[in-house]
Amino acid sequence: MRPPTIRDVAERAGVSKSLVSLVLRGSDQVRPEKRDAVLRAAGELGYRPNAAARSLSERRTRTVGVLLNDLRNPWFVDLLDGLNSLLHAGGLRMLLADARLNRRTGQDPADPLLDLRVDGLVVVGTLPDPAALEDAAGRIPVVLAGSREPAPPGVDVVAGDDERGARLVTEHLIGLGHHRIAHIAGYGAVGELRRRSFEATMRRHGLADEALVEPSDMTEEGGYRTTVRLLSRPDRPTAVFAVNDIAAIGALSAAGELGLRVPHELSVVGYDNTSIARLRHVWLTTVDNSSHEVGRRAARCLLERFEDAGLPGRVRLASPTLEIRGTTAPAPGP
Repeated sequence: MRPPTIRDVAERAGVSKSLVSLVLRGSDQVRPEKRDAVLRAAGELGYRPNAAARSLSERRTRTVGVLLNDLRNPWFVDLLDGLNSLLHAGGLRMLLADARLNRRTGQDPADPLLDLRVDGLVVVGTLPDPAALEDAAGRIPVVLAGSREPAPPGVDVVAGDDERGARLVTEHLIGLGHHRIAHIAGYGAVGELRRRSFEATMRRHGLADEALVEPSDMTEEGGYRTTVRLLSRPDRPTAVFAVNDIAAIGALSAAGELGLRVPHELSVVGYDNTSIARLRHVWLTTVDNSSHEVGRRAARCLLERFEDAGLPGRVRLASPTLEIRGTTAPAPGP
């Protein structure tokens, strides 16, 4: 049997084909009883609109490309959930692409999504070269989410307030009596903002000489290796603030292998409040970086750009909160 067509739906509903098209496009110019009749007829016939044909007629694909820099970081899962909830409500679908894979194959990161003629692009996470997005931003609306890199003109940046988040962590540890505090630092603008805020907060409390900063690659293995180095010092820290939850998990592993009890002998704090941090056997003190809200705000910015592509680039920051759990405690005695 041939699949039902828009003509079949129109005949079953007793309306014209043009009215069926209006209903399927979500037009508000159709009377409720006519809309109900069309939707009922489409359901009875099992009619599915031809997306390719509709894209050609409307010159839109109703898809949004999402360029993800790190598929391993669970923080992005919550961001994508917030992003998709608003896009889906607007009748849009997401197409995911791995930016790291594209770089390894020598492609500009956004090229595969542009080839699919997506209507807009959301870049999630830190890209090594944001200038690579200039071409895409000249063709379609682009939003950066979860990143603080310099954006091309006309591109919105939506992220958490990293300076405030790092300050909350550092103030929390100092308030618990910790003086020798180490920061496992990250890379990119986000890593730089968190590191600078940590150092500035330590200086304000007269603890600049007690602050230790060690670079890492923001992975679990990197957090583990960095913490082993820190805890091997004669003046080892009593608290470790990791740039993200994944590095903090590595820090917990290092402390366990070296025989240090968390939080009694070493306090550990992460960042992002991922699902890993909320596991009961981990129960990590961390910063909730409003990932779901960042995703929703990114979607809102994109939808606004669909309405007015000439908007100037904006920076919108979500306010973080500190989630105090089981990996921080008062500093051990001398």
